[in-house]
Amino acid sequence: MEKPIRPERIAQLPPRERIIDAAHALFFEQGISRVTVDAIAALAGSTKMTLYRHFETKDLLVLEWLRLLTEQYSAVLDDLAEQLPGQPVMQLLGFAEFIAADLEKSGYRGCPFTNSLAELADQLHPARLLIEAHKRRQFQRVAELCEEARLVDPLDKAQELTLLLEGAQVVAQNKGMSDVASQLLRMVRKRLGISA
Repeated sequence: MEKPIRPERIAQLPPRERIIDAAHALFFEQGISRVTVDAIAALAGSTKMTLYRHFETKDLLVLEWLRLLTEQYSAVLDDLAEQLPGQPVMQLLGFAEFIAADLEKSGYRGCPFTNSLAELADQLHPARLLIEAHKRRQFQRVAELCEEARLVDPLDKAQELTLLLEGAQVVAQNKGMSDVASQLLRMVRKRLGISA
């Protein structure tokens, strides 16, 4: 889901979308805390006044950015369900492949949700609560697919797959080992009973 900063794309969008797109690029590249409202407005080709007209605070912009990201991640599972109806194992593998594809990108900075949680110390921050709810929904969908696939101990398998997917993102970020994406997919295939 990483998006490189492309000023030419941002310039073509309406003001609100330009602001969100600029925030998205900067938050991915630098994190939430380091990015200023001035930097977002500058990249968006906008002004702080315009930014604040659309988002009263930086926190509200962060919340909207994360809300859109959660929708994108949920859409991946929705698309897999549409493309592979009645094939829960292949949907699970497809989701793992989606995660693995991000790990392969140069400059991978880790899971945007995990990175954001690290910067949101307030346990009741709305953006933190949004991420936690998204992760619970994502786990529930994985668990439902494991159940539908009639995997042995489906809840246990869903927990194992979730730990693999989340853990791979952290290991790819900290460069604890090489070839994380292919190792992740090998382990997921094994747990899903798919021969290599």
